[in-house]
Amino acid sequence: MSIVTELAASRFPWLGRPGRLALSWIPRCRRDGPQRVGTLALISRLAVVAAGLSAAMAWAAEPGPAALLFSKSAPGNALPSGWQNLPVVSGKKLTTYTVVADGGRNVIEARSVDAASALMTKSDGVDLSVTPIVSWRWRVDHAIPGADNRVSDKEDSPARLVFFFDGNASALPFGDRAAMALAKAGGDDLPYATLMYIWSNDAAPGGVIQNPHTDRVQMLVVAGGDASLGKWQTFSRNVAADYERIFHETPGKLLGYGVFTDSDNTHSSAHAWYGDVRFSAGK
Repeated sequence: MSIVTELAASRFPWLGRPGRLALSWIPRCRRDGPQRVGTLALISRLAVVAAGLSAAMAWAAEPGPAALLFSKSAPGNALPSGWQNLPVVSGKKLTTYTVVADGGRNVIEARSVDAASALMTKSDGVDLSVTPIVSWRWRVDHAIPGADNRVSDKEDSPARLVFFFDGNASALPFGDRAAMALAKAGGDDLPYATLMYIWSNDAAPGGVIQNPHTDRVQMLVVAGGDASLGKWQTFSRNVAADYERIFHETPGKLLGYGVFTDSDNTHSSAHAWYGDVRFSAGK
């Protein structure tokens, strides 16, 4: 086994033996020219994302409600029924998600200390062709010093709303298909695309930020800056229209959605609260 394969096996244990064997052809490709080496470098970067997203997709086979409201859950340490706290990368500390009372309503409180995990639920029963409008609210306690969603080792945010989509993976470029194939070899399926609405330190609301590793994960900035700290903000977006504008195609089936507070890349802390996430037909 080559050193490249050894490193892949230790860094991406989710790949399993088939995935490690698939990576064993990397040294041979190096002899075949720079174009293939560049492609493999892309696969390696995608594998970083795949390692996290494959773990986050493990809940998809589990039964669960389409949309349970945080406000209907009782305060306490137990997670809301139908929601799971899922690691973004294996071995990372988990963000703590707790149901708490706030102003007469129950909400989710998220605390991250050098941690990264998402509170996710399945989206059975949510048809974006019928109810494309998503409405939610959040409150951010403080900005994350040094966080920058455009930079891989600074890519943190105190508040995000995350959506996983299905789609026609056969139409994707080779690098994306290879990352998905490697994940599947390890027993996991990656979402075809991921769309996030995020709070950003300094990026202008309305801007779109591509994940530093892959264009299959796109982030739409909806809020940020000191002026938005410490108060509840309410949002309403046409998630189907946003997806079509950003990915340049009609969205496939919505697989799942959730909230995501992380501070692992900057090794700092984040603190936020989330209200109910609701879908509607809109006007």
